[in-house]
Order: sequence, then structure tokens, then C-alpha cells
Amino acid sequence: MSQFNVPGMPTAPESSPITTTAHELGGLRGRRVLVTGGSKGIGRAVASRLAVAGATVVAAARRDPGDLPPAVHFVPADLSTADGCAELTTAATDLLGGIDVLINNVGAGTPPPDGVLTASDAIWEQTLQLNLLASVRLDRAVLPEMIARGSGAIVHVTSVGAYLPIGPDVPYQAAKAALSTYSKALANEFAGRGVRVNRVSPGLIANDAISALLAQSAHAPSDPTAQMLEEWIGGIPLGRPGQPAEVADLVAFLVSDQAAWITGSDFRIDGGSFQAV
Repeated sequence: MSQFNVPGMPTAPESSPITTTAHELGGLRGRRVLVTGGSKGIGRAVASRLAVAGATVVAAARRDPGDLPPAVHFVPADLSTADGCAELTTAATDLLGGIDVLINNVGAGTPPPDGVLTASDAIWEQTLQLNLLASVRLDRAVLPEMIARGSGAIVHVTSVGAYLPIGPDVPYQAAKAALSTYSKALANEFAGRGVRVNRVSPGLIANDAISALLAQSAHAPSDPTAQMLEEWIGGIPLGRPGQPAEVADLVAFLVSDQAAWITGSDFRIDGGSFQAV
């Protein structure tokens, strides 16, 4: 069920067709998977879903949440630096014996305090390092083994904000747009060598921060951030934020054998927010 309890807002279904058959997706049992940003939200949901499907999973993040499923191994990593990416690749490879599937989910933004012109070079640099270059570095590290093996799957988690910029965090949206362009080029280059690369672009996804803002909006409806959030939810045709598990279902499908002829594609999962045909 949705963690939101807002009168009139639709709730997420108890389960979806993909959720109930996630363990049956072909080719996931025994796969060696690395998920970045894997301690919470979408990354945690993806790590859990793939572990249920029989994969051996390493979840990487800066901090250990302490309550990951037993089948998910945690590796601490700061992916905002080149050294952090290299250290994670070594640690994950040592644990797994190789990497068959890479889920580049890590990402975060720092909204400039008063519009895009107040975004300093430091904010731009930090945002690009985490949301773009972390994926570039990890891909560069794991692709040679995938190419030599003739198989592999990579998913880049971008954002619907790359196509539908909403709110003040322009550096984050620009970095995700760059990640999307890079991902498409990578897919084209390596499809003929057995490696599939796809993108998942979530819209507004439920998390603790969103829950807090919704609660705040009930007490301070004039707060600009709360107003923006309410307007965003109001613009979602399905009428609610998405759940991390719903994104995880899509990712699990994309790295399964059922998606063997899908590469270079972008899958927006946003409740219908993006209105273009």
C-alpha cells in the first residue's frame, strides 16, 4: 500500500502483475548484480527485488542502513569520487566473482538557494560527479568483462526531470539529461557485443522526504515547497506518487531474459506526468 494517507489521493495497489511474478523472470537466478544507491528508496527496492528473483546482489551506498535483506550484501562507497568508484568495483567483484548486471541508481541533487543563477561551480561539480560521472566510471570498469563474456545488462536510473524540468534543481535535471544521452550512446556502441543498456526515468516517487513535505503542507499550505509538491501531484494523471517497488519491478524486467531484445530504450515511469506524445 502507499505510505501516503491523503484524503482523495489514490493509493498504490497491493501488488502489480510484475510484482507477483518477479521471482519467475527468466535468467535472473544466479546473476551477479551491483546496485548503487542501494540502501534506500529505489535502489533498496531494486536490490531486494533482484535478490528475491534469485540474483546475488551487492548494494552500495555511503551508509549501511543496517536492515537490508540477508541476501543483499552491503558495500560502503562514496561514488562522488573516482577513487570511490574504483574501490567499489574491486570490492563488488571480489564479493561476486564478477558483475553480470549493473544498476546505476545513485543520484542526488542540491537545489540552489535562490534559482539557477545562484548555483555555484561547487554545486554543479558535485551534482555532475554523482549523477553522471559515477555511472560513466562504473560502466567503464565493468564493461570489459561483460564484452569478453558476450553478455551483460546495465540500467541507468535517470529522471523524468530530464525531459520535464520542475522545481529549482536545474543542475540535477541537467545531469540526468546528460546521463540519458550518454546511456543511449553506450547502448548503441555495445549492443553488438552482447551488452544491453537501458534507462528508467522515474517521476515523483514516495520517500521519507516527500512524506514529510506532504505532512508539512497540511499544517503550512502556503509553504512554497509544499505548494510545488501539491501541484506536482495534482499534475499526475494517476493521482499519486509512485512507489519504489513499482520502479524495481520495471528494472527487474529490463535485466531479465524477457527483455532480451530491448536496448537503448528509455522507460518513463511517472504516472502519466509526461504529456508529450
